[in-house]
Amino acid sequence: MVDASRPLPASTAASPLFLRDAEVRRGVELLYFGYASMIRGADRILAGRGLGRAHHRALYFIARQPGLAVSDLLRLLAITKQSLSRVLADLVREGLVESRVGEQDRRQRRLRLTDAGARLEAELFEALRERVAGAYAQAGQEAVSGFWAVLLGLIPPQDRALVLALDRAAQGRRETAGG
Repeated sequence: MVDASRPLPASTAASPLFLRDAEVRRGVELLYFGYASMIRGADRILAGRGLGRAHHRALYFIARQPGLAVSDLLRLLAITKQSLSRVLADLVREGLVESRVGEQDRRQRRLRLTDAGARLEAELFEALRERVAGAYAQAGQEAVSGFWAVLLGLIPPQDRALVLALDRAAQGRRETAGG
């Protein structure tokens, strides 16, 4: 885990010339290395079950929005229908996800985690949470807000509404639950 009591090295400060190729490359490198380090623990858990990152991402988004339509999950994951079909078939076969017919539109399939799926997703999230929370604590609130702004800027404008809707839905569930 990251030691939040130790300051970050000076090399983490962005240059005033942050749009130069060297600085952009540094950002790309940090994204690659940061992601690889963050996901390592979750990858081990998934490998033990014969699952991969696409399964993890599906579990994560279904947990974030119970009742998520398959079509919305397809947009969120940005994978082919064939790939999503394989991922969902695996998750249903393993008893981690269930698919129900939509109440308003019977052509829609709505996805929910089973109890086993919720337990696995929570275990996977905990593996990520520890790494990310430690890095957040070390960087500070202002840096986290800037990081979020950069990541949001990487999302194509046409997809931002769907991503932001996940957060609004989660916020609504927290308010309903009294948290």
